[in-house]
Amino acid sequence: TSLNKIASILAFIIGVMAIFAGGPALLGKDPGYYVINWLLLYNYTIGILTVFVTAILIWNNGGLALPAAIGTFSLHALVMLVLQTAYRSVVAPDSVRAMIIRLAVWAIILGLMFLQRRKHQAA
Repeated sequence: TSLNKIASILAFIIGVMAIFAGGPALLGKDPGYYVINWLLLYNYTIGILTVFVTAILIWNNGGLALPAAIGTFSLHALVMLVLQTAYRSVVAPDSVRAMIIRLAVWAIILGLMFLQRRKHQAA
């Protein structure tokens, strides 16, 4: 389960980053650019869920680990689609970059989990 442990650590790190990036803005600190309120709340909430639910499920190799990781990636992809269509003219470039990073990290997490699953099935 070493690949799942690495995936869990990556999930934990990306979740903590979302919490620390969104927390101050939720508390009223001006980030220096236009903030889409629902996106800020989404990022913070998904960060909390990632740290306290998804990363733990992945670490413990629980039955819901893979569905939770797929769900997280899918939610990020859906939010990115909404940002690129409905909010294209107002979303901050920093928000788009952050979402690209999240999608890339979650793609790596899913890749690690699928490799671990394949190794387990082969054994």
